[in-house]
Amino acid sequence: MNKNRLRRTMMFAPGNNPSMIQDAHIYGADSIMMDLEDSVALAQKDAARLLVYNALKSCNYGNTELVVRVNPLSTPYGMQDIEAVVRAGVHVVRMPKTETAQDVVECDEQITRVERECGREVGSTLIMAAIESALGVVNAYAIATASPRMMGIALGAEDYSANLKTNRSKEGIELLLARQTIVVAARAAGIDALDTVFSDLNDMEGFANEIKLIKQLGFDGKSVINPRQIPIVHNIFAPESQQIEKSLNIIRAMQEATAKGSGVISLKGKMIDRPVLLRAQRTIDLAIASGIISKDELYGYEVENNG
Repeated sequence: MNKNRLRRTMMFAPGNNPSMIQDAHIYGADSIMMDLEDSVALAQKDAARLLVYNALKSCNYGNTELVVRVNPLSTPYGMQDIEAVVRAGVHVVRMPKTETAQDVVECDEQITRVERECGREVGSTLIMAAIESALGVVNAYAIATASPRMMGIALGAEDYSANLKTNRSKEGIELLLARQTIVVAARAAGIDALDTVFSDLNDMEGFANEIKLIKQLGFDGKSVINPRQIPIVHNIFAPESQQIEKSLNIIRAMQEATAKGSGVISLKGKMIDRPVLLRAQRTIDLAIASGIISKDELYGYEVENNG
């Protein structure tokens, strides 16, 4: 499974809701996260696990990334969740309430065991960790680097705020340190950072403002709880025309250097290093995903400028 893909939106779908599980992919989220943890009552854990297992096995979700939030391994349900979803072919196991690197190591070990038992390629199932406490924030980098399976870390704001002995505010000032720490840890580890949900569906202006904030902080995307939130995130993450033009020029310079067999990439007399190149490629990926340019148009641009 590809770690390097766009994850602007990861939409929650309660694991005990058949219609949402079946239809979640039609709304255009980059990833679907089927939830077996907080949204499922204790009496429904087994039924939800079976529903998610069958959906993963039988539903056609196209190119949408499939994530399942399992219950913690410290509960009676966590091991059974991992057993079921890995056997069903899930792309990513999302760990809740991750506080230490050891939490990730233990999850990795169980996934490896199940992959071997069911014949899946070892290492093909990725891990994402939700950080929801002060201890988790303090250990963010250790968590982010605890397994080669790690594809991202995410903030869980409600539990984190409660752990801080405060309430979540509209401004989100109490989340700023955690957000910055998670982004820095993710960047240092070379993985993605996803922001927490925004639960007030009547405040789309506040939601949009929060997206602008987390984009500026460096997040790759946001967890969402309603299809109406998806286009807002995608629109705000879409690059501007000037960014696209600059990025196309950088990609063209890289292609020209490659064609000449040169390891040095320059544009208008300035050296282009790897981080700049990666940022340019992400801008192009976002532009294509946003429908601003097509792959055909990208090809035409390259041919015209290389000709």
